[in-house]
Amino acid sequence: MGTMAPLSDDQTARVIALAMDLARQGKTADLLEFLDHGLPVDAQDAEGNTALMLAAYHGHAATVQALVERGADVDLRNNRDQTPIAGALFKGEAEVVGVLRTAGADLDAGTPSARAAAEMFGRTDLLD
Repeated sequence: MGTMAPLSDDQTARVIALAMDLARQGKTADLLEFLDHGLPVDAQDAEGNTALMLAAYHGHAATVQALVERGADVDLRNNRDQTPIAGALFKGEAEVVGVLRTAGADLDAGTPSARAAAEMFGRTDLLD
């Protein structure tokens, strides 16, 4: 087998977009296959979202857990300075919040921070 040429910027963007769709849909096994083939766990789309951010926001706790186990940065912010745990709090995704808290997510990072988001949306119970 010959060596494969590196992906063009356009191909790379398409691969990242596919991976982000898998994260949004909670298709953990398919997403992990992308990582197994070299996609960095903290790859970001044009908005700065990671697979972890999108899986967290869409309430896929098993996907979030798998990404954490692969070394995903639980505090990596998107271009709007949002963290995965703040997104999960905004959506009321208690199980995801629990996974991210166990993984050491910073409740005071980002804008708004997870703590501020919890207060704004009446979800401080998720931080107890």
